[in-house]
Order: sequence, then C-alpha cells, then structure tokens
Amino acid sequence: MNFTYPSKILVAWAEAIGGNTKIREWLIKNGYAELGIFVFALRNKEDAKQWLFDNGFQHLAATINGAEGNPNAVNWLKKYGFEPLACVARSGDGDEEALKWLIRHGHKELAMIGKKIELVKDEIERDNNDIHKISKE
Repeated sequence: MNFTYPSKILVAWAEAIGGNTKIREWLIKNGYAELGIFVFALRNKEDAKQWLFDNGFQHLAATINGAEGNPNAVNWLKKYGFEPLACVARSGDGDEEALKWLIRHGHKELAMIGKKIELVKDEIERDNNDIHKISKE
C-alpha cells in the first residue's frame, strides 16, 4: 500500500477534516476520493468507513479506529509499515509524544492532520455529552 501525497493535498485534507466542505468535495472529485470520504468516516458515517475498506484504504480506516482509542488499529498500522499514520492516529487520540514524533520526523502536515482529527473527535464527544444535542427520536 502506498501513502504518498503532495504537501498541498495533505494540507487540503487537513482543511477538509476541519470542516471545509468545498475542499472535501474538491478532493472527492479530483482523484483523492479516499481523503474526502475519510472525513465522512471520521464523523461516524458507517457507509464511508465501509467504502474505505472496500476500496483498499484499510490504512485510513485503521487511522480513524486508532484515533478512537483502538490499540489494535495502531498496532496494525505499525505492522504494515504505516508508522506515520499510527502516529497520526495516536495524536488524534491526544498523544502528544506521537505529535512530537511526527514533527521530529518531518511530517508537519501529518501532525496538523492529527491535531485536526483530535479536534473533530473532541467535538463529537462534546456533542454526545451535551443534553441539548441528544436526539429526541
């Protein structure tokens, strides 16, 4: 599996994760569908997670699972040579050492992505705990 993207695409991915829907849609329509769909999967859209698995992007699904605190996902990423994504997952779960590792190893864009993931996961957690946002269904 290959995980090589130009820096500007990684920055765009970070912006899409952060909520920029225009950039997310641009990624999907311009050859980076996996990165745009990752944004939906990160926000707990099961069909998006399944799409990642079905289309050979298990490493991206594992990154989300790792950011959700699943150590098996992080270990899987390491086992298959995705150490930087393992650190993205861990930093997305609030691990400052993983964030420092990314920066030390020249993965500044991935460090930014890890922080954006952490912000999204924290937002989801706050929403889940906010009695004003609980579904009335």
